[in-house]
Amino acid sequence: MVLAPGALAVLEIFHPHVHDPMALDLRLWLTIHYAQMPLFVLAAMAMACLVREHTGVAAALCRVAMFVFAVSYVAFDTAAGIVTGVLVQAAQVSGMPELWRAPIQAVWAHPILGGAPGMPAPPVLAVLGAVAWSLGAVCAAISLRRRGAGWGPCLLLAISSFGIAVFQTHAWPGGPVTFGGLAVAAAWILRQPRQPVLAAVSAPGAG
Repeated sequence: MVLAPGALAVLEIFHPHVHDPMALDLRLWLTIHYAQMPLFVLAAMAMACLVREHTGVAAALCRVAMFVFAVSYVAFDTAAGIVTGVLVQAAQVSGMPELWRAPIQAVWAHPILGGAPGMPAPPVLAVLGAVAWSLGAVCAAISLRRRGAGWGPCLLLAISSFGIAVFQTHAWPGGPVTFGGLAVAAAWILRQPRQPVLAAVSAPGAG
């Protein structure tokens, strides 16, 4: 619950901001994107584990949202990250990279799974993943608070989850804020003694 999102947050610090995919540092780019595949899933599992023993609508919504995030973000990053990198690598080896520019750009600027900055609208899978992550984190925070977790980690978990959506990237600063927030909040919750919030119930006949 701490190490996976923490590792992902650190990894995203080194994620390049790309304006021309043909100019990628391929070793760094592909290393980061191959590492992100399991870490996205593990980060989603870490969020779900925070509410693994919880019942109720908020906990259930958190689990569903984390499934949606994992599926959509892995699909998005496979295409926009790994597929783009592999095509650029093939273009460079071919000795005629400009002949590859059009197909690479077709993937990079795709409205559903692309990764190009400055598009009229961000790619659908990236938006779906960001919304699912924020929804799941807010639901997790609600469920945790109801089970006695402190306000501090619950607010950190909820607020930091909007990092990807606000900055519109999982590279720096969006990814480190979002996944680092989960890591810190999870560590805080695990170290914090539970203080159940009990509803006051009047005894029969009490004034």
